[in-house]
Amino acid sequence: MPMNILNPYAQTSFANNNCRGQWLRGNLHTHTTFSDGTRPRQEVIDDYARRGYGFLMLSDHDILTAEPDYAALDPRGMVLIPGNEISANGPHLLHVNARTRVDPRPLRQAVINDAVADRGFVIVNHPNWQEKFDHCPLARMSEWIGYLGLEIYNGVISRLHGSAYALDKWDMLLSAGRRLWGFANDDSHAPFDVEIGWNVAFVTDHSPDAILDALVAGRFYASTGVTISDIRVQDDTITVRAENAQRIVALQQVGKRFATADGPELRVTIPPDAAYVRFECWGQGEQFAWTQPFLIEKT
Repeated sequence: MPMNILNPYAQTSFANNNCRGQWLRGNLHTHTTFSDGTRPRQEVIDDYARRGYGFLMLSDHDILTAEPDYAALDPRGMVLIPGNEISANGPHLLHVNARTRVDPRPLRQAVINDAVADRGFVIVNHPNWQEKFDHCPLARMSEWIGYLGLEIYNGVISRLHGSAYALDKWDMLLSAGRRLWGFANDDSHAPFDVEIGWNVAFVTDHSPDAILDALVAGRFYASTGVTISDIRVQDDTITVRAENAQRIVALQQVGKRFATADGPELRVTIPPDAAYVRFECWGQGEQFAWTQPFLIEKT
């Protein structure tokens, strides 16, 4: 059956070598002494800048960090994204590109609506945190509408109860027809929480609007250490290459693995029953990279 592959990377250098822009690495989940972090804002910014990050969002709990806060800080060449982690009274949500502080009401759908009305977007934080892996149950994520994605990897949870990964919930939501992007963030509270997970976005210029546009459109991949070097879509095939990957895996609904290659490249033909496909690139140790989903439309 003929199909149309919705490629989130169509407007990047992966699809077009003449596409002007650059890949920037960034973290959207960061804490300072304004909430429960151990370091002041400027020290945190300096640390990320030294590591070559292109963008950063300070997301203290229920505290908006935006202008004029950023005006008093030196970005060290990075783009600072205004934001807030909405924490009280329910599952934690990142309010990205926040202009005003959203009241953390228990009704989280209302919170999401307020954030979107504020011209920002929402990411569900660490869904599999806590002893029963249920900080944010699948039922609630299935009911909510209007949020952009979820943290499929949250670095700080690797030292807490629960799982740092939420690939299970991501696949179940994608299989139910939801288009949600997967993010990897540090959730840094201390120096040893930095550079654990990040997002690599293709941007047309070094500006907040360009970064936010890329994230909303899915022109990014999530990583804990593997760098994706190319993604090509042609007819009913997708090729993914990551130079430091030891294995690349292709998955469809509901997390079903349908192809694997040991090495830096995988080329697959889309199964006729696929509603979406996504790719995981496995490196050494706990180094991974995750593409955004390619939704499949039957024509």
